[in-house]
Amino acid sequence: MKPDAQDILNKSADQLMGQLAPALNAQYSQGAAAVMALLLKFAGKEYERGADIRAAENADMRALFVELAPRVSDAALRKSLEDAAAARETSFAISALNVANHDLRRVLIAFQIWIEDNGSREDQRRIWSVLKASADRRIVSLF
Repeated sequence: MKPDAQDILNKSADQLMGQLAPALNAQYSQGAAAVMALLLKFAGKEYERGADIRAAENADMRALFVELAPRVSDAALRKSLEDAAAARETSFAISALNVANHDLRRVLIAFQIWIEDNGSREDQRRIWSVLKASADRRIVSLF
């Protein structure tokens, strides 16, 4: 059997919460152990879905840039959108996906500012739909 990180984190959290925390004398220590167990559970969830979330967000932003860049009259911004849309992940490590995600978000922020002053309501709605999808993906749940 080859345990994965999610299993290790979940089993550690269960052990910490179910056996170790109740055995601690101080109420503060029990509470701290419970918080640590909860964080381990969240880390297990993030391990399982973290790369998928970031890859999907990056793909959504790039698709948005491809779709709306031709409408941008600002040449420098249009070039930033085109360059960001053309870039591809070089790694699916969370740290690398985070760098790409942050870079894309910087472009998205500049784009959103421009769209609010120069674009249509429909263009604004498209940006908000990408942001909403991102927020929906990142909802934290233990279930």
